[in-house]
Amino acid sequence: MKFGVMFANTAHYATAEGAAAIATAADECGLESIWSVEHVVIPHGYQSRYPYHESGKIPGGEDPDIPDPLIWLAYAAAVTKQVKLATGILIVPQRNPVVLAKECASLHKLSNGRFELGIGVGWLQEEFDALGVPWPDRGRRTDEYCAAMAALWSQDKAAYDGRYANFSNAISRPQPSGGAVPIVVGGHSDAAAKRAGRYGTGFFPASGTDEELAHLFEVMKTEAAAHGRNGDDIEVTTMVWSPRRESLDRVKELEDLGVHRLVVAPPTSNPTKIRQAMEQLAETVAPVATH
Repeated sequence: MKFGVMFANTAHYATAEGAAAIATAADECGLESIWSVEHVVIPHGYQSRYPYHESGKIPGGEDPDIPDPLIWLAYAAAVTKQVKLATGILIVPQRNPVVLAKECASLHKLSNGRFELGIGVGWLQEEFDALGVPWPDRGRRTDEYCAAMAALWSQDKAAYDGRYANFSNAISRPQPSGGAVPIVVGGHSDAAAKRAGRYGTGFFPASGTDEELAHLFEVMKTEAAAHGRNGDDIEVTTMVWSPRRESLDRVKELEDLGVHRLVVAPPTSNPTKIRQAMEQLAETVAPVATH
């Protein structure tokens, strides 16, 4: 089982000092990955339901500092050597796919291949409204944007002809090593599972009961097989708020269910104590961690 830290770019870790503290601590203590989150804006008084907390609201209120996830990860890349850098998640339909392809390829290249693009379709409709991005077609837009980015990452003179993205003879450099940036599909719906099965290198349902997760994994694998892919090759990530609340037996149960990676919230909100907390976290997960 691999272990990573989620929400790495929020609150006290949104500063330069905080970013360096949590990134270097994860890197040097042997954590496998750090994950940044995204909201361009959080509209005051939003009514959309946050799906990953029982309150239906984003933990920490409406006004936490949340730096751009790619810029934050680029900063983290510069002060680390081996920890993987991932978005968990970046809201793809809110972005221009040609620009996003360049940003992701650049980060992948500058981090020596350590970047993974975790994607999602978004849950906060009021944010889409503020950005002027249509809400109903965000799933189809996400699929097209990912296909368009794949073309830019792999083709010499890229072309894509779709409803939401259209270009030809487009030269975008640098291109990522191997011709692709790994895409981890976030979400806990059948649609997300199918999306992961079609083109994801990873699948990230952040929450769910064992029965719900087993169902999603089956949907993912069935969709992968329908597209000539092996669903067992798709890396599965899920989240627990703290491994201290999960026994090692429970971690093993999730591994047996098909989970390859667990991500947790930062073990402390105090950047001056993150090194010690990360060392304790590494010791907690060491008996079941593989790298």
